[in-house]
Amino acid sequence: MIGHLSLGVYDLDRAVRFYDAVLAPVGMVRVWADATAAGYGPPGGNDKLALMRQPQPVVPPGPGFHLAFDAPTHEAVDRFHAAALAEGGHDAGAPGQRPHYGPSYYAAFVTDPDGHKLEAVCQQAPARLAAELR
Repeated sequence: MIGHLSLGVYDLDRAVRFYDAVLAPVGMVRVWADATAAGYGPPGGNDKLALMRQPQPVVPPGPGFHLAFDAPTHEAVDRFHAAALAEGGHDAGAPGQRPHYGPSYYAAFVTDPDGHKLEAVCQQAPARLAAELR
C-alpha cells in the first residue's frame, strides 16, 4: 500500500547508526546512502524508509502518528528495543504482550534520537498460544 516513508533527521550520522542497529532485528538493512540521506529496506530490495538530513532540529509528527515495523519473532522485538536504547533512543513501552490490541500482539515502543515514535510488532502467536487459539 505504501511505497516508502521519509523521516527528517537533524544528525544523519547519528540517525544512520541508530537505524542500522534497530532495523537489523526486523530484517531491514541500509540499501543506499549519500551525504544527505539514507534508505532502508529488505536486503537486495528498494527502500521502504528514507532518512533525510535537515538543516535544523526536526519536529516529529504529533500525537497519533508512529511507525510500526513487522518483526518476525518476539526475540526480534526484544532486540529492536534493546538496540534502540543502546543507540540513544528512549523507551516508550517495554517489549511484551499487548492483549488489548490482539491475543498474539507482542510489541515494543521507542522514540528515536529525533523524537520519531517507533514500534516493533510480532503478531505471530507463540506455539503454546497458537495451540490455545485453535
